[in-house]
Amino acid sequence: QVQLVESGGGSVQAGGSLRLSCAASGYTYSSNCMGWFRQAPGKERVGVAVFDSEDGATSYAESVKGRFTISQDNARKTLYLQMDSLKPEDTATYYCAAGWYGDNYCPSGAFDYGLDYWGKGTPITISS
Repeated sequence: QVQLVESGGGSVQAGGSLRLSCAASGYTYSSNCMGWFRQAPGKERVGVAVFDSEDGATSYAESVKGRFTISQDNARKTLYLQMDSLKPEDTATYYCAAGWYGDNYCPSGAFDYGLDYWGKGTPITISS
């Protein structure tokens, strides 16, 4: 059974940085698509950044471009999200997701429609 466990969440002041990690386990072949999504209180879950492990292609939400960076370790077992210049509007629960896809679904399709496996999320609060 695929398991995704997020870590690194917390509370910081605006302008600060956080680094999220997502440890993946429970499958024989590493997924070829992983991403971060977030859900703010009272809002729908939306894509933040998605990473295609096959070619390194990425998709980012416009609101985080230039501030957030998604990356993955060489074993494709851990996904990271470096978050800099954090803003109060970044406050949300952040979820890691993963899956296996063909036909160019990753990263753009995965960003818009999601992936198959999800972590339980890690909350982040940015104070002004």
